[in-house]
Amino acid sequence: MRELLVALLLPAALVAADDPAVELTFQDPEIIESSGLAVVGDWVVTTNDSGDSGRVFTVDESGETVGVTRWAVDPVDVEALAPAGGSSVWVGDIGDNRGLRDSVRVAEVPVGPGERDVRAVSYELVYPDGGRDAESLLVHPTTGRLYVATKEIFGGVLYAAPEELDPDRPNQLTEVGPVLSIASDAAFFPDGRHLVVRSYDQAVVYGFPSLQPVADLELPEQDQGEGLAVTADGDLLLSTEGQYADVLRFPLPADVHAALAEPTPTPADPPRTVSREDRELPETTETQRSPWPWFLGGFAGLGIIVVLMRSLRRR
Repeated sequence: MRELLVALLLPAALVAADDPAVELTFQDPEIIESSGLAVVGDWVVTTNDSGDSGRVFTVDESGETVGVTRWAVDPVDVEALAPAGGSSVWVGDIGDNRGLRDSVRVAEVPVGPGERDVRAVSYELVYPDGGRDAESLLVHPTTGRLYVATKEIFGGVLYAAPEELDPDRPNQLTEVGPVLSIASDAAFFPDGRHLVVRSYDQAVVYGFPSLQPVADLELPEQDQGEGLAVTADGDLLLSTEGQYADVLRFPLPADVHAALAEPTPTPADPPRTVSREDRELPETTETQRSPWPWFLGGFAGLGIIVVLMRSLRRR
């Protein structure tokens, strides 16, 4: 049902973007399943899919790994990254292919040049309606609030974390609305008024917080495209699983850029409540009222009086 709703809201045709270019190629043989992607300053940050230890790779513009942060020994299923401000990222241990986890976790992890081992503070997140598989973690650029987009066949769902996370107790997620099915990553645009959710072969740009689709983009072919990040100028960076994989820069089409630049429409005035009297007697001004009803009413009244007088005379 959710997928049907999303399909009805999406534009009729996929929008083709300009030809993507290779932004960089991972040179580190340890990066074998780039699942999450984030831009932190001049660096690109990635993490391997589930099965790896808890580590985050900082990569420079040439594709060389300049730093590795080890933050956990045995995470459950790491799938996503999101910028956390400064030289940090949010790491999403949010994968749950069978939907059996009672809760998932996110952690704020420092990144940058050099190797380091850190004890990152993690936060427990709980869905309101049972376990969900997810690979998309995104953070609002203005408020810093975290969001999770689930990966479901019949349409994903965007959930919001509390504005303030508590490390000592579960943090309840709140449903925001439907998004693209089979979501493998997502990110906000710098304006905070739009976000993008990708699957393996397409991406949808949404207005926020309305989640009204703005554009449906056909992504370039990748072996198993999963990672997504948005640059400061609004281009998409796309990563894929595989050793020595390319990260593609995907410029948005000009018409999509123009749509994103449009100001957010102000809410329309709420409609006036129409009463039963309003429906039966439409409003008119004195100058709009016709005199004919008065003439007709007068003639009808006169006819009634004549009939009554004749009736009385017969008696």
